[in-house]
Amino acid sequence: MTSTDAEDFLAVSEELEGFLMLYRFGLEEMLTKVNILKQELTHTASYDCPIEHVTFRLKRTTALAEKARRLGCTTLDDVRELVSDIAGIRVVCSFVSDAYTVLEMLKRQPDVTVVEIKDYIAEPKPSGYKSLHLIVEIPVFLSDRTEAVRVEIQIRTVAMDFWASLEHKIHYKYQRAVPERLREELAGVAAATDRLDHQMEQLHRDSRRPGA
Repeated sequence: MTSTDAEDFLAVSEELEGFLMLYRFGLEEMLTKVNILKQELTHTASYDCPIEHVTFRLKRTTALAEKARRLGCTTLDDVRELVSDIAGIRVVCSFVSDAYTVLEMLKRQPDVTVVEIKDYIAEPKPSGYKSLHLIVEIPVFLSDRTEAVRVEIQIRTVAMDFWASLEHKIHYKYQRAVPERLREELAGVAAATDRLDHQMEQLHRDSRRPGA
């Protein structure tokens, strides 16, 4: 590598690092909001807090590069425009109704701009995948400017999260070329998961009725 090549590589590396730093800041800002809601609801709602747990991640550079390649991105501006899940938060709830409750709470945040909502609970993917997907923009205040950063938030039940985790592991093992038999079994488990969610919610409602 010549000195010019090294300088070019360093410049690109620093630009990418700064680009991802913005998403890390945006992730931290949004995560703070979600955790404040969780702590407040735990305090006020006792055992009925709708949020079970929260996880988060910043997309790895290799995964980001692969997705950018698939989408035909040639610049970081392209990546910013076309890739919405660089920063991601997953909110896991007890019941389906809780997932929608959390969605409405997040939509009411005054400095959070909702870009897109995909309701895969009402309309699951063909595989059986169910979740609420919310793309938001949140302001990140830097020393010399304010940047709007996109964060993807997935909201789902414990049962949905368990199913999605299994699906991800199977797809990873087979490099997305999942045998038909396993796809059918996954679809069957998704249907069973849906029934379980409805039964658990009904049981929860029945237990809260007076005299139950």
